[in-house]
Amino acid sequence: MKKNIWKNLGMAVLVSAALVSCKKDLDRTPTNATTANDVYSTPLGYKQSLAKVYGAFALTSSVGADKSDLGGIDAGTSDFIRLYWSAQEWTTEEALCAWNNTDVPDFHNLNWGPNNTLLNGLYNRCIYQITVANAYIRESTDDKLASRGITGADADNARKYRAEARFLRAYQYWVLMDLFGNPPYVDETTPIGKYLPEQITRAKLFAYIESELKAIEPALAAPRQNEYGRADQAADWALLARMYLNAEVYLGSGNAKNTEAITYASKVIGAGYTLMSSYQRLFLADNNLSNTETILSVNYDGVNTQNYGGTTYIVNAAINSDMNPASFGVPSGGWGGNRSTRNLPLLFADRTGTTDKRAMFYGTNQEISNVNEFTQGLAVTKYKNLLQNGTAAPSTGGTYCSVDFPLFRLAEMYLIYAEATLRGGTGGNTGTALTYVNALRTRAYAGSIAGNITQASLTLNFLLDERGRELYWEGFRRTDLIRYGLFTSATYLWPWKGGIRDGKGVEAYRTLFPIPSSDLNNNPNLKQNTGY
Repeated sequence: MKKNIWKNLGMAVLVSAALVSCKKDLDRTPTNATTANDVYSTPLGYKQSLAKVYGAFALTSSVGADKSDLGGIDAGTSDFIRLYWSAQEWTTEEALCAWNNTDVPDFHNLNWGPNNTLLNGLYNRCIYQITVANAYIRESTDDKLASRGITGADADNARKYRAEARFLRAYQYWVLMDLFGNPPYVDETTPIGKYLPEQITRAKLFAYIESELKAIEPALAAPRQNEYGRADQAADWALLARMYLNAEVYLGSGNAKNTEAITYASKVIGAGYTLMSSYQRLFLADNNLSNTETILSVNYDGVNTQNYGGTTYIVNAAINSDMNPASFGVPSGGWGGNRSTRNLPLLFADRTGTTDKRAMFYGTNQEISNVNEFTQGLAVTKYKNLLQNGTAAPSTGGTYCSVDFPLFRLAEMYLIYAEATLRGGTGGNTGTALTYVNALRTRAYAGSIAGNITQASLTLNFLLDERGRELYWEGFRRTDLIRYGLFTSATYLWPWKGGIRDGKGVEAYRTLFPIPSSDLNNNPNLKQNTGY
């Protein structure tokens, strides 16, 4: 397990010690013989227990055999990154799925409802991860540490772990706020057992996440000083910067926080991160090695942490058997699912990559007349289960991937700084913004300044396109299009938007996903989002 944090944190212990579930009640008592006092009886136990909080992002086995815990979907589909990526990409011009599985076409058609099983799975996955974090936070209070004889340096470490669990909880609440708006709310003080949580408004959830991230900042490790794959202060700042950039979406028009976005993006930029010299290296199987750009990732290992989600899903679903799966490091793979609409490759001057090296596509047919035909539309070859030397990463069965998925990286902070500056935030300047954008473009053009732009070309519309070129297939596009007012409107169309070949505008309320009917039926405290 060369790259994941689970080995250092002792994940094997926790797989057999699931303390919580998210079936109907958000907090439940243990159902096995291992109690909290057993698990948290030693300093090592606290570190091992933290692995469960992180592991909920990438290990579907921690949910248990009962599929109903995540809305009745299978374990492979229930992986957080797979569900989140699909919700953020299938709903936009960046990805169209050829599979006609139940509820998949709803995403392309922008016609989902509160019974969509994949949306229900994503909602429940987020709540499950919050529940796991709550359990850890509850068991790591100063009183609990003292009662168990955890003192001195061991207690200080446990407090740092607690701050990380609070960060991961805040991240999941941000996901719920961004996608569902007004979810139920619980924290470590919520009673254990049968409890129907109250609904929190989007504005109050924004304030809660903001206060949590600021409160835990001093307790987190300094930037780049934690183990790879674990949260530190830079991850904290990066989430604040991202949230502030979207503040008017979450809080309403007139509530911009672009100055704050500049402040926190600048803190990350000044923390010692640098752009990787090669864009492609960011998306290879050994992208953990000498990675100076990624701030926080969800880590996958093709031998030791296998499931059909995460980057295993992203790599395999993006190719078919005719594309020589072995050349992507998955000789047994090739699922023929996700490809791009023409709008994505058209963002690049030359899709063959001879100019902008970020353009990584396969095929010649950009037009899609049949949604279910994978070879219509260009395949995206950005992620590969290959090592930097070109050989395949170890992979049991020739399918599972070891590519770590970046949740935050420096390039996004450059783009946040630039956009927030153009949107009127103070503390930044357009000259610096141009320098940051051109740094991305110089890398994209293999070190040449041929792709650099002038100050006059640095506009908000350019930045939206540049975000598409730099961050495509990393789970940003839905959020970006909503911020620009283009997600549901007829102002910007792409093939099969709204379910027709040339695209159409849809109802404005679809900027939020619905609260699942199953949760509404079980909890009378919840109210459905407008339009559903």
